[in-house]
Amino acid sequence: MPAPAHLDPRLLRGFVTVAEDLHFTRAAARLYVAQQALSRDVRRLERELGAELFVRTTRQVTLTADGERLLPYARRVLQAQDDLLAAFGQARPLLVDLNSPELDTGRQVLERARGLAPEQELMVRYESGLTGAAAELLAGRIDASFGRFAGLAPALRAGLGHQPVRYEPMAVLLPGDHPLARLTKVPLAALEGETVYAGAGNPRTPEWTDLAHRLFEGRGIEVAAPAPVAVGEEELQRVMDRTRNPILAVESFPAIGSTVVRPLVDPVPLSPLSLVWRNGLVHPAFGALRRAAARVAAERGWLRRPTGAWLPDVDAAVMSAHN
Repeated sequence: MPAPAHLDPRLLRGFVTVAEDLHFTRAAARLYVAQQALSRDVRRLERELGAELFVRTTRQVTLTADGERLLPYARRVLQAQDDLLAAFGQARPLLVDLNSPELDTGRQVLERARGLAPEQELMVRYESGLTGAAAELLAGRIDASFGRFAGLAPALRAGLGHQPVRYEPMAVLLPGDHPLARLTKVPLAALEGETVYAGAGNPRTPEWTDLAHRLFEGRGIEVAAPAPVAVGEEELQRVMDRTRNPILAVESFPAIGSTVVRPLVDPVPLSPLSLVWRNGLVHPAFGALRRAAARVAAERGWLRRPTGAWLPDVDAAVMSAHN
């Protein structure tokens, strides 16, 4: 693999992100760039190195032998760049995972934090779920995330700190012609006999599936069997049209295509969200992020629990014993 005279660190960052996700769409979302731009950057890096770095098929992306060989060097170069900028007062961006572009809580907190620290760079990442993000947090590849802290394994929680942000009411995403779609609110009892998709089998979101199992236990509601994760609105719509299964969501989740979002009631189930970070995190923008989370939560009343709302005891205990 011939060495070029100059290598743009941006190209290396794009390569490393794709190598970690093995998926161009997810990697582009993490970098907050268009997928086409990321693909162009990877092709440019391949041309400059004179080597193919990925094998791309319609079903998967895998690293070639040259890609595997480049990966540890690329990571060291990027870490050295971050260290150099920090040493001269140019801190690297604070990398904040918002889970998914459709979710609202993290986005509102991030926007407020950018206003509180306009001189700092806070960049978005999308890791899909807190369990998936936890490994990235502990490895230092992202700095903060949002999610259900009680749903993490104790070994993961030991290396992380958290700050409660929101008890978000839960909802179901329904095909527009589903019988329950006619209701403005869906009583939990009305889901009896339904099979509801809640991310079963997705290794990045088991904390969400566990919350669904706890909610559905004893109510005659089944969690849908593991299935390939649908990426993108069109694919999600296609899967819903085929299976007819409702999808467990939160009230702020946007309707997609012909679907509708209906709040769950009797009782109102709550999804507990925390701002989560790795222990020992030091960054000039981190304080602004925590202040933003506290202020937005207070202004929106996000941490008020409605009387009679449903929340597992384990979550109530963890949310009350925060950093």
